[in-house]
Order: sequence, then C-alpha cells, then structure tokens
Amino acid sequence: MNREPLSRAYKRTATGLTLLFALSYSLASAHPPEAADIPLTDLNSYLARAMSANPQIQAFESRYNAAMQRITQASALPDPMFQITHFVESVQTRTGPQENVFMVSQTLPWFGKLSSRENAASAEAEALWYAYQNQQLMLARAVSLAYYEYGYTGEAIALTQENLDLLSQLEPIVEEKVRGGGELNALLRLKVEIGKVSDQLESLKQKRIAQSSQLSALLALPVDRLLAWPHWEPGEAVEVNGAALVPAIEANNPQLKMLERKIASAEARREIARLEGYPDITLGFNYIQVGSPVVNPNTPDAGQDPWGFTVAVNIPIWFEKYDAAKAEALASKRAIENEYTNRFNELRGDLTASIARLNDANRRLELYGQDLLSLAEQAVENSRTSYEGGGASILDVIDSERSLLELQMLYWRAAADAWQQRVILQTLANQPILGTFNVTSEHE
Repeated sequence: MNREPLSRAYKRTATGLTLLFALSYSLASAHPPEAADIPLTDLNSYLARAMSANPQIQAFESRYNAAMQRITQASALPDPMFQITHFVESVQTRTGPQENVFMVSQTLPWFGKLSSRENAASAEAEALWYAYQNQQLMLARAVSLAYYEYGYTGEAIALTQENLDLLSQLEPIVEEKVRGGGELNALLRLKVEIGKVSDQLESLKQKRIAQSSQLSALLALPVDRLLAWPHWEPGEAVEVNGAALVPAIEANNPQLKMLERKIASAEARREIARLEGYPDITLGFNYIQVGSPVVNPNTPDAGQDPWGFTVAVNIPIWFEKYDAAKAEALASKRAIENEYTNRFNELRGDLTASIARLNDANRRLELYGQDLLSLAEQAVENSRTSYEGGGASILDVIDSERSLLELQMLYWRAAADAWQQRVILQTLANQPILGTFNVTSEHE
C-alpha cells in the first residue's frame, strides 16, 4: 500500500464530493424577509458547508488517521528487555564472588509475522478510508435530498399562498352578488375553501421549520434560524442505462471497496493465525559482574567479569489453540465475503428501484408540465370569467382553483422526486452520471 497518496487522498475528498454534486443546472436562491442571513446560495454551497463543518465527517476522518498510525505499530518489533539480577548473598566461584548479572534480550517474531500484521493493519486503514469516503457520500446524499425537499416545500408554500390570494380576491365579488340577491351558500362555500387552504398553508409553514432545522443540523448551523429558500428548475428528463451502472457500482461504490479491504485484512489475519504455530526467537546478551576474589586471588582470570550470548525459543505446543485461531480467521473472512455479496445485491436492488422512481418522476414531470397544467390554468380563467358573467357557480371556480393547485403541487413533487433520484444514482455508482465529477481515490 502506498501510504503517502493515501494520506493525501482524503484531504481532497470534500472538494471532489462538492464537484460531484455541483449539478450542471443553474441553481439560484430566493431570500424571504424572515430567512436567516446565511451565505448559502445553491446546492454546491450547501455541500461545501456540510463537508467542512459536519462533526460526523470529522469523526470518520479522525478514525482513519488513528488507523494509519496503527500500521507502524503493527510492523514494529517487541520492546527489548533489560534485566538486572543482584545477589543478596554472593555466589562464590573460583574467580570471585558473583555480585550482579546484567542481561539484554530481543524477541524476533517468526518470519512473516510482522509483515502479515502490517498487511492487516494497512487493509484495515484502507477500509476506514472507504468508510470515511462513504460517510461523505451519505452526507452529500442526505443534504441533497433535504435540499430538494426543502425547495419543494418552498414552491408548495408559494403556490398555496397564490391560490389563497386568488380565492380571497373572489370574496368581495361573491359578497356583492349575495347583497344583490344571490345565494348565501356560495359565500359560505368560498369561506370554507379559504379556511381549508389557509390551514394547508399553515401546515406547510410548520413543515418548513422542521425541514430547515433538520437541514441546519446536517450543516452544523443553528437549528432555530430558518434557512433561505433554495430555488431550482425542474430540468429535463434523464434516461439512465441500469445495465451499465451495475459494473460501475461494483468498481466505485465505497461500501463495496471497504468490504474488499476488510476481506484483505481477514486474509492477512488468517496468515497471522497460521504463523502463530511457529516459534519466536529471543536473542540475549549476559554480563556477570564479579567481585575481588578472597579465597584464592591467584586463580587464573580471578576478578574478571564473564559474559555470553543466549538464544531462546518458545515452544508452540498448544495445537488446539492455533487450530481454533485459524478456524476463527477463516470464518471471519467468509462472513465478510457473504456481507459483500449481500451488500452488492442490495445496491443492485437500490439501483433498479431508483431508476424506476426516476422514470416515473420523468413521466409525471412531462405529463403535468406539457399537458395538464396548461389545461388547468385555462379552466381557471374560464370558470372565473363565467362566474363573473353569471354562467358558472362558485363551486365551479373553487373546483378549478383546487385542481390547478393540486396539479402544480404534483408537478413540483415530480420535479423534486426526479432530482432526488438522480442524486441517489450518483451516490450509488460514485460516478459523473449527469456530467459532473466523481470522487477519485489515488491510493489503490
């Protein structure tokens, strides 16, 4: 594993994700008087804010940095040992009394143990890198979905307010007709409709508060301040080739890449378990401090301090323990392999479902935008003109206004659904489906 590119790669992830979701359509923002003065203008700025300030992203980054530090630890030799033995009662020898013994020893693991531990730690660090990348993608998805949902609520409030204003403009006309002998029931029905639309408007305003607080939490902003309305255009229908995206998911999805590195780590741990049955070697150096001889000072080498080398090996005789460790490592690897297969199947299912939702949203967007909305707008104009001329009832006007509002809401609902499914497809395949840039990783 090339650690230097890996350590640089995560620093550019926030920028890459920002480019990934800086969609190619123009996105401007409208600021209502009550909106908080926050410098967020489009989805690009929302994502940049989330990547730089979200504490969960920072937590994943710290976990990755911690894992990188474990690589050096795993490949290091055990600490050497320094031992001193002091004889309370000296051992008398022909060359003199032994007073102290000094010993230095170093354990050397069996060949391949350190490299296997380093490989396991490196694979685990890479797995955390992909977990970090996946967290960024999931945050980008959550912010983007909330962004479009918040924008839809803004359009719904604007359309409902417009519908309420139009109905309120009818009220003096209906009152004038009642004073001229018209039916009172028409005025009552109009007031009931105005009350219902007012109730819908108030519910949408409360919905805005909830959505703004949730989006602010993702952006690490104060949740008690309303975010400005995002504004986006519905855009054109986008056709997606699901068969071509399946290999893209397998090659680019960070969850699958993370599981691949976990499999590599499990394989390294299998090798570690196998090598545990081989002995480690301990090399040592002994130095014995001898005092002045008292019994026979003329003995050859009297008073000289002897020294020597030692070699020791542990004896791995507990075979059941080593077999159990190997079986555990194999079972862990198979579990992760099954987890990989399951997650890949889930991602393919998510891909198929998202494409179906996108196609449905595109269909509804085209239906409402090209045909039904223009007809509904014409029906409103005709019913209002006919009512003022006495040719239609107030119920006809109310029904036409209600139908137009419902179709407008359905149109913007389809637009929001389409944008949201496009975002989901981008995060599934981690590639520039809509002509944007994807996140790259240089450490492979």
